[in-house]
Amino acid sequence: MKIRNLLRGSLLLAVVFLANDLLAQLSFTGEFRPRSEYRKGYKMLSDVNSEAAFFTSQRTRLNLKYKGDNFKVGLTIQDVRTWGDVKQLNKTDDHLFLHEAWAQYFFTKEFSIKLGRQELAYDDQRILGSVNWAQQGRSHDVAVFKVKSNSFKMDFGLAFNQVGEPTFGTYYDLANYKAFQYIWLHNDFDKLGASILLLNNGIQNPNKVVYSQTYGLRLTYKLDKLFFAVAYYGQGGKNGNNVDLSASYFAGEATYKLSKQVSFGLGYEQLSGNDMGGNTNEDKAFTPLYGTNHKFNGHMDYFYVGNHVGSVGLKDLYTKFNYKEGKFSATLALHFFSADGKVMNGTTMMDSKLGTEFDFYMGYKLNKSVSVNAGLSKMFATESMEVVKGVGDSDEGNTWGWVMFVFKPNFL
Repeated sequence: MKIRNLLRGSLLLAVVFLANDLLAQLSFTGEFRPRSEYRKGYKMLSDVNSEAAFFTSQRTRLNLKYKGDNFKVGLTIQDVRTWGDVKQLNKTDDHLFLHEAWAQYFFTKEFSIKLGRQELAYDDQRILGSVNWAQQGRSHDVAVFKVKSNSFKMDFGLAFNQVGEPTFGTYYDLANYKAFQYIWLHNDFDKLGASILLLNNGIQNPNKVVYSQTYGLRLTYKLDKLFFAVAYYGQGGKNGNNVDLSASYFAGEATYKLSKQVSFGLGYEQLSGNDMGGNTNEDKAFTPLYGTNHKFNGHMDYFYVGNHVGSVGLKDLYTKFNYKEGKFSATLALHFFSADGKVMNGTTMMDSKLGTEFDFYMGYKLNKSVSVNAGLSKMFATESMEVVKGVGDSDEGNTWGWVMFVFKPNFL
């Protein structure tokens, strides 16, 4: 009897230790993110006949990660829906899908390969980003070789997209890149940070895959209460229509911390663009490709969020006031927009000024797992914006407002 009890106790103790060891390697988290939005002039100008839109969308995610000997795996299952777009007595729908499914093997502590569907987010996410604001986010099917040694990092990524498993041919008919290759290098030199990005992006053309090249440098510098960032990117090669591409991007930003609670920022972005009615044999419009573009150029998403590609470009002079105290944070931002290329209304040259946007947003953490956020934005557009967008009335009030709850439970 004593031996039997001893064996039972030993087995129970072994199970406890194994369970604790397993839990130490396993994480299981979630995200529940309902967001209500009021739209009247979001992304495009409203007019006198426009009726405001109101809806609630929701992202639901389950995140599972495991760390083993020399490897990691990650899985994110995601459901994105608008409240009411599925009937009550519903058997199935197409809202549930796989956002991430990747595995990473470490050949050494410094060198690894990460394979599968995964988010790509680098630097300020201007060129490659996770697009977290969008309920669906963005992820890629890609293989990434990673090197990390002290302050130096290098990622080399390869992607080749295909529909199904064809017997012959590789023609790709989805609205996505056909293939890309990129290399990202970053190093921290005390207070200076430097990143280099080279991206070869292939788009399926009816007859062949055409490639554009994006290349550039981003520098950051921290000095006591000051933070500086400057970036330049160029684009060459061919656009998706097989037209010669020659475009550029420049950004500079400075942030000063006035106190523990308050900071002030001033910045400028310029994305080159085409002249309306100009030369169609060369494309001068810079495209930020797969970036988190909602972060930039105003929260009303008039530029580069599924729009404004191949257009007159953009000059964005902006200022931000940030406040943070305990669990509460708030930001007030002002953007002054103008076109980089010529804006033409027929044969009439228009003013390059496109408008001014006001963004106010705030957040409050109810506890470590729950927060509430809200925002209000106004666009004061010009007649030139009417011409560029081709729709709407600049005299109408263009307003966007939202409220979002974020729940991030840890199930283990």
